[in-house]
Amino acid sequence: MRNLNLDQLQTLVAIADLGTFAAAAQALHLAPPTISLHIKELESRMQASLLVRGRRRAELTPAGEVLVQEGRKLLVASDDLIDLVQRRATGREGMVKVGVSAGVSTRLLPLMLEALAQRNPGVEIKLEAVGSAEAMQRLKAATLDVAIVASPQPAMSDIELTPWRNDDMVVLLPASWNPPEHVTPDWLAGRRWASFAPATQMHGLIAAWFGQAGHNPRPFLTMSYPGALKSLAAASQSAAILPLEEVQDQLHTPGVQVRHLQPSLTRPMAVAHRRSPPPNPAVQSVLGVLAAFSHGIQRSPTESS
Repeated sequence: MRNLNLDQLQTLVAIADLGTFAAAAQALHLAPPTISLHIKELESRMQASLLVRGRRRAELTPAGEVLVQEGRKLLVASDDLIDLVQRRATGREGMVKVGVSAGVSTRLLPLMLEALAQRNPGVEIKLEAVGSAEAMQRLKAATLDVAIVASPQPAMSDIELTPWRNDDMVVLLPASWNPPEHVTPDWLAGRRWASFAPATQMHGLIAAWFGQAGHNPRPFLTMSYPGALKSLAAASQSAAILPLEEVQDQLHTPGVQVRHLQPSLTRPMAVAHRRSPPPNPAVQSVLGVLAAFSHGIQRSPTESS
């Protein structure tokens, strides 16, 4: 069975709106014989008479009225479908699955999502909390489109890694503590401190920082979320080692204080995506937003008391 021809349907709607075959031909930029052929073929397809030609106007039959009424919906749906495809093709529409490791700032993520919504409101982000090693495997398996991962990562065929951020690590401390201007492994090893869970990049970085000074202390607690670590310092339970970006909102908060580490410690991260097939426009939009946030935070924090 032949499908309904939307061009023929558009012709019928134009005649209904404008009243004559000649006016429809002029509006649609078609020759009058083409208009007549459209109606003839449409009536053949419907097996019904759709129009009655009068002396001044062409009038719709009851069957024609039904077809025009419902046909308008089809034409609108067709236009919407074309617009959807074009938005998807130009990166203004689509879902992008982004893997995010535990150390990515919970303060930074909303800012990036807001920037994407302003730039490409039709692109939807689906965030998934996933470790860096697993994220790389999922990129290869095409179950993720983009991943923010710890750097460096082992080279993997067809996966492109771009350096993203190098954020200073700092220590968030209860206001009642009396720390030095720069916190050292010697000073912190004898006190209660909290860190990210084992098997994360952050845990390894902090363990190496202590190890270089000859220490191997156990953290008071390990947690997966930066917000939980910050709450420990605010409750005077322990210090928490975090990226500076993560504690920007704490720099002037009563109850906590921020210190840099000595020797300094940075958290390097990279953005990963598949090389082939080339990223679609929606993925390119997400990569563009991530690039806009690629500068690391490396400045002296203001102490709070």
